[in-house]
Amino acid sequence: MILPLLMLCIALAPAWPAHAGSPISVKNVRVTDTKTNTRAVFDLSGPADPKLFQLKNPDRVVLDFADAHLDGAFDAPGATGQMQDVRVGRHGKHGLRVVLDMKSSVQPKSFLLDPSGGMGYRLVLDMSAHGQGASVAARQTAPVGERKVLVAVDPGHGGKDVGARGPNGLYEKTVTLAIGKRLAALIDKQPGMKAMLTRTGDYYVPLEKRFEMAREHKADLFVSIHANSCPHHCDARGASVWVLSTHGKESEAGRWLAHSENASDLVGGVSLDNKSHTLAAVLLDLSQGASMHASREVGHDVLGALKGIIPLYKRKVQHANFVVLRSPDVPSILVETAFISSRRDERLLRSPSYREKMAHAIMTGIQGYFRTTPPPGTWFAAQWARKHGVQVAMKPSDASKSSTLSADADTQDLHKVSNGETLSGIAQQYGVSIHAIKDAN
Repeated sequence: MILPLLMLCIALAPAWPAHAGSPISVKNVRVTDTKTNTRAVFDLSGPADPKLFQLKNPDRVVLDFADAHLDGAFDAPGATGQMQDVRVGRHGKHGLRVVLDMKSSVQPKSFLLDPSGGMGYRLVLDMSAHGQGASVAARQTAPVGERKVLVAVDPGHGGKDVGARGPNGLYEKTVTLAIGKRLAALIDKQPGMKAMLTRTGDYYVPLEKRFEMAREHKADLFVSIHANSCPHHCDARGASVWVLSTHGKESEAGRWLAHSENASDLVGGVSLDNKSHTLAAVLLDLSQGASMHASREVGHDVLGALKGIIPLYKRKVQHANFVVLRSPDVPSILVETAFISSRRDERLLRSPSYREKMAHAIMTGIQGYFRTTPPPGTWFAAQWARKHGVQVAMKPSDASKSSTLSADADTQDLHKVSNGETLSGIAQQYGVSIHAIKDAN
């Protein structure tokens, strides 16, 4: 439910004047509350990546917007759930600071929602009470089975498609296959993980077939391996990680909804057959939104692991409309291992030791993601449950099945989806996993 808005304890000044560079306008904030989670949704005039941190004695959650101002119509809520008050003030020359006074220590997490359903950009701030949100999530997502997570490894190019070529003749297709094979081998050696390769030799696989293979095998993650190239002999070098752009998401959604051959296919475990166009669009958007959110999370983990072995070409996860990233229901990332067009990077890419380091770094990032975000029914989820002391009940008839525990009787188990909501956002609001919601629906 949406709780009534209360007055701020401080007076809010009128909207601050914009300066050159088109700062972000913070238009409004809406707050909702459940037993274990308080959510604040900020309506923004454009994309923003504020700094999120906490302060103690008393407990506060702080958002620092580097280049933003407050909209004149902004109306802030007062005490709601774990939140006692909201205070807003200037920060630096052009910045905006939002301070949320909390009743006790919480676990905050924020993420940005792109425009959809007639709504603009929204920054979602979730604040879970310590000792409560985790236990509810554990009760609802603790696994019965311990299947291995499946990672689809896609060595880019191959066969007639050689990819980019280095100054000394090294082909991208050769590099990607070598690193891809090593990555798959490392994944297979890890407990709770297994890999599949979209190609195992020097042959060509159509781009759409690559992510379709991942979907057919019900992969938990798709990782495409490439080597970047810069035309005209520029001096660019280093690694980067890419995920699907918002434009790519929209164009792929349109393609799925326009082609009848996709109607009976499953998207996020749900068939689009005999669904109205509007409902199919909502289901597809929810599935894609969840996958894109997961892609950004795992991309961030992989990028962090790459820091130690090569300079980063881009220090943040990048967005592009790459065909291989268009799966509507499998989180997908593309790793540019280095610039093959750089003589220095080409020497690294030719080196077996560098290929080993690169494969190990990618595996480490993937492994770190699954440790913090384990799919239900997997070995990682079982490890998480044991670490947090979660007891898993199992019926004799279910001994061989991978499933999840049902929600407690007093837990809200129905949610009416509103315009602009994503599956990942709903999952975080109720302290459950995306997979649990998919299974229930």
